[in-house]
Order: sequence, then C-alpha cells, then structure tokens
Amino acid sequence: MAKHGALLFYHAFTILILTMILLSKATSEDREVSIVYLGSLPHEVYSPLSHHHSILQRVIQGSSLESLLVRSYKRSFNGFAAKLTDQEREKLANMKEVVSVFPSRTYQLQTTRSWDFMGFHEKINQTATVESDVVVGVIDSGIWPESESFKDEGFGPPPKRWKGACKGGNNFTCNNKLIGARYYVAESARDGTGHGSHTASTAAGNAVKDVSFYGLAQGTARGGVPSARISAYKVCAPMCMAHNILAAFDDAIADGVDIITISIGFGFIQDLDRDAISIGAFHAMEKGILTSNSAGNNGPLGATVSSLAPWILTVAASSTDRRIIDKVVLGNGTTLVGSSVNTFILNGTSFPLVHGKDVSRNCTERRAGRCEEGCLDSDLVKGKIVLCDDYDRGNKAAYKAGALGSVLYNFRNTDDFSTIPPFAATTLNEKTYSVVMSYMNSTRDPQGTILKSEAINNPAAPLVALFSSRGPNLILPDIIKPDISAPGVQVLAAFSPDASISTTPGDNRHVQYNIMSGTSMASPHAAGVAAYVKSFHPDWSPAAIKSSIMTTAWPMNDSQSYVPTYEFAYGSGHINPVKAINPGLVYEASKEDYIRLLCMKYDEARVRLLSGDNSTCPIGSDKGSPKDLNYPSMGAKVEPMKPFAVEFHRRVKNVGLANATYTAKIFSESKVEIKVVPEVLSFKSLNEEKTFNMTVAGSGLPYGSQVSAALVWFDGTHNVRSPIVVYTAAEHE
Repeated sequence: MAKHGALLFYHAFTILILTMILLSKATSEDREVSIVYLGSLPHEVYSPLSHHHSILQRVIQGSSLESLLVRSYKRSFNGFAAKLTDQEREKLANMKEVVSVFPSRTYQLQTTRSWDFMGFHEKINQTATVESDVVVGVIDSGIWPESESFKDEGFGPPPKRWKGACKGGNNFTCNNKLIGARYYVAESARDGTGHGSHTASTAAGNAVKDVSFYGLAQGTARGGVPSARISAYKVCAPMCMAHNILAAFDDAIADGVDIITISIGFGFIQDLDRDAISIGAFHAMEKGILTSNSAGNNGPLGATVSSLAPWILTVAASSTDRRIIDKVVLGNGTTLVGSSVNTFILNGTSFPLVHGKDVSRNCTERRAGRCEEGCLDSDLVKGKIVLCDDYDRGNKAAYKAGALGSVLYNFRNTDDFSTIPPFAATTLNEKTYSVVMSYMNSTRDPQGTILKSEAINNPAAPLVALFSSRGPNLILPDIIKPDISAPGVQVLAAFSPDASISTTPGDNRHVQYNIMSGTSMASPHAAGVAAYVKSFHPDWSPAAIKSSIMTTAWPMNDSQSYVPTYEFAYGSGHINPVKAINPGLVYEASKEDYIRLLCMKYDEARVRLLSGDNSTCPIGSDKGSPKDLNYPSMGAKVEPMKPFAVEFHRRVKNVGLANATYTAKIFSESKVEIKVVPEVLSFKSLNEEKTFNMTVAGSGLPYGSQVSAALVWFDGTHNVRSPIVVYTAAEHE
C-alpha cells in the first residue's frame, strides 16, 4: 500500500512538473517582443534603465527581467522593447507614463544614370571640403566596407562633432569615409543581402568609374554626395524588426548624423505613435535631422503608402531615361521587346518553344500553364524555351526544371520593372505575349530565341513606377503623401559579393555592383539631395530642407500610368537637385507645429508624453485642421457631391534675395475657383516671413475623384511651386 501510494505520489509529482514545464513553455511561446514607447527623455536627472525595470516589475510576475528586456532606448528618446504577454501589454498601455505599446512587427526592405538624368552631373557645383562635414546615416541591412564605393582615399578625419563608433563586429573595419557602423541583428554590420550597400552608395557613395552589370549600364557609379561620410546601422538580416529599427534611430541621432535614409516600410498603415519609423524620425526632427523614407512597393492601388508622418520626406519611385530591355525573336522573324535584366547569351539561332501546359504530367492545365512549382517535367523542358502564364512563379519553376529559358506573361501590363532572371528569360505584356501564343498555335514546330538585354533611351521618363505605393494618406487625409518622386527603376549601385544577384535558389552569381528597382532605391536619392542641400545650408531645419526639395521639383504627369493617381503617385513632382539649393522661399515648420498637429489626433496627456515637454492643446474649434500645417503641398479631403470652400493658411520664409517681391500664379485646368490673399509678397531682408491665405471653392466632386492645381510664387528668378489637391472618398469607403 505504501509502495502504491509512493507510486501515485511519483506520478502526481511528474505530472505537476510536466504541467509546469508546459505552462512555462506556453507562457514563453505566448510572449512576443513589444515596444513600450515612453516619448521624449525627461530633461531632469533621470535613469532610463531603472525606470524601465520598475515599469516592467509592475506588470511581470514570476519571470526574470533580464531575460524579458530586449532593448532599452535611452540615448535620443525614451522606451524599451520587452517580451510581453497580451495581458502585460494591456496593463502597460493603461499606465499614464506610457504613450503606446505595440508589437515589434516585421518591416520589409523596400538603385549610374540616375544622377545625370536629373541634371546633377559630376561637374556640378559641389564643395568636397564642406560636403565632407555631412554624415548620412543609413538604416538598412548593413554595408560591405571593402566596396570601392566606401574607400576613404583623399578623406581627412571625421568631423570633430562626430560621436559615433565603429562597432561593426569581427573582420569589419571602418575608415574616414565609412565612419560608423552598428548592428542589431546577426553577428556583424556586414551586408549579407546587398540592399544596404546599394542604398548607402546611392546616397553618398564614392564616384567609381567603369562600373557595369555584366556589361549593362556601364559608366560611373556614384552617390549624390560622394564626399559625405556614411554611418551604417544594420537592422535587417533579412527581416527588419521594429525594436531594432528604433534602436538604430536612438543611436544614429545620438551619434550625430545629419540625414537619415531608411528604405524600409511596413505593409499596413499604422498610427503615428505606433510606427517605429515615425517615432524615430520625430525625435530625429527634434535634433535637426531629416529622415528620408521609401513610400512602399504596394502600388498601383490607392491608399497604399505607409510612410505618412509629415516630418518625414516620403519618396516614390520613378523611371529615368535609360530603360533596360531584351528581345524575343520568333522563328517567323518577328522581334518582340520584353523587360528583364538578362545577361545570358543562348548559343544558337533558335530553340523549340513550348507552353507550360504541354510539358507537364502531374498538374492541371491552368497550374501547368502558369509553370507552378513541381508542374514542369524536366525531361520535356530540356533544351527548350518555356512559356509561362505567370512571371513570378514561372521563372523559378522553369529554371529549377532545367529549361533552357523562359518567356513570362506579365499580367500587370507594365514595362517599367525588370527583374534579374537566373537564366535566359524575359517578361512580356499581354499584347506581346499573345503574339507569341498566336505564333505557337500557327505552326507545328514553333522556334525562337532570347537575346541578351540592352539599354535603350526612354523618352517618356520620368513616370512613376507601377509598384510605387500611392496616397491618399489614411492617417492624415489632408497631408499629401508621397512627398516627392525620385529614380527607383533599374538603378546600378554597390552590392554585397556575398549575396546572390537574384532571388532564385541555385543562382550562384555574385557581383560588386547590381541593378535594383524599388522605392528603396528612390529614398537614398532623396537623402543624397537633402545632404547636398545641407552642405550649402548647414543651419537649415529639416522642414526647410524638405520644403526646398518639394517646391523646386519638376511637375509630372501620371496620365500614362497603369492606374493614374497624379499627385498621390508623385507628390510635388520629380526631385531636382540643382534647383533645390536655391528655392527662394521655404515653408518652415517646427516641433511646435507638429505638436499642434498631433493635438488634433491625441489627447493632451498623450501629446505631452510624445513631445517630452509641457505642451498644451487647443480645445474645441481652436484645434484647427491638419490642412493648416505649414506644409509645402496643399491637400484637402471634402465631402462628395457637396459644394466646398477650403481655406489654407501658410507662411513662407525668404531665403533667396534680400529684397524680393513674389507674385502668386495659379495653374489649373479644373473648374474650381482659387483665390490667394495677398497676391503679392514683398520682402526686405533674408529670413523674413510672410503669411498668406488661399481659398479653393467648387460646386461639388463625385465620389472617388480629385481636382489638381498648383500655386507658384514667382520673383523673376525663383518658381516656388506647391501642388493643390482637393479630393473625395470612394463610394465604398
């Protein structure tokens, strides 16, 4: 009996231990890294780490703080990242000192001819000694320090004000060009994907001659400010977590960078105080640092832009006058132009053409026609060029099956985006793809070949790329986003020789310079221009630099786009580096202006936590409207089918000639009445400010429509241009 009782006790004890282990495991699994954002750092004597520990102790029971606290933000703003349960997050969110609590979500990484295309030639007015005082912070996937783009020949020591460090890990060395490196993932700041090296060299890489991609796009690869310094912050490997992004902002601000470029975005819209990039960029703005951020690659549908904060320069991607194409030559002599960056040369004049559905033994006709994974028969595709009804899946599947090459249908019908295939391949739009299919159906022995890609002139440029995310702004509907467009299609720049040049498994080609497309490539172009402006005007605020870029942009036309959205595609227009250094007037905005804007969204206590001061918020009708932020563009969302009269209040600062008179000019093709008061602004000195009001009135707009116009202040030399957009929601919203 005693033996039986001991056995029962043993089993009960074992079950208890197992239950505790399972509960512990479940608790561990239910925890996820979350960011507890506490706003600005207090001005008085304060120990952030102790405060973070005390906050955690109030909500966490039975666990070690050391094992749960992931990061503590204490250099440039206040907060921490910790492994929390849902219940703990809820408790923290209800604490008065907490601004917001949100999961550390995964963000996505979003590239010789581009600078010349913008008129920004190598001989343009750039002063190397002044430019070398500018530091560009690159928050990305790291950097390849040995690249020619980051050599320090001819560079002196870093600026004396620089507080950064070279903490790149083992076998990583900085120099007088690459003056700082930090990493928050993996084991070093070394770039394993190529993305970070690409963006860094686009913004501020050295001028490197005789660069090409297998002979394509040959020329000099250079950044916008080749004499500027670079500090790299690795947050992606390849995933980019929010808590690491905030840590990079915390360090970059304290290190003393002048401009930040971050080609990372979240796929969904987030509130301003729950978005790591928005929060980091706010505190950067406080310290006089402008952040350039990619708009996202979720176009062409509207309301897909995810970089929405007004203190950020949000950048769309557009084409340049160089387009890389390749050609398909059919057996009947017909030549068709396709899109891909194809470096392969087929040894022969022609090869059999087959459709995916005819070389499959185990898939439905539809799946085989799309060349889905596992559908193609290796024996049937050997030595043949396969046609696939899906450009994304077909490329990888045809390559894996051992086909000679592939011709892919691009259902989006756009020619502005070219991927790098792992073998001889190209994509065709609907019209040209149907020509190939008709030819195949007209002969018993269809033949063809794919030529190596070539670069041609693209006279339609610049056009916004189809993939570039569009507005309107879902958080602040009266703030037009994106702000600007910059080159983001087929850009050649530095790359990591550790990374494969395509995303296809088995493609083992490696290069020092690669061609990439995306809004990721557009953001560092804008950052390079911002750094260029900063080198001429070191005392200008982030808002002034941003204004100079926006008001000097080239006007664009989106009518040739797949889904025209005009200003919601390109903002103020295409970036113009040469004009940006001399805008004439700027629309200035301070931290206090942004605080007033935040007061329109949040209560006063929450705004104070974010600002770190005793900010007060207006009440009632005095709160104002987001459209009254002193922004360089002017947008307003109005009710559909109703007459409207929208007022904009703005102030401009004279940064051109001491004595200057500007006259307002309105450019509009829409049936709206636009009135500016006063119509003439006279300045007697530099940095003098003047205010004006503008009214836009109309009889009513249908659902889902917009009217566009532009206000230009002209003094005989400067054209200070602001787009005007009034729009309505779609009927289903």
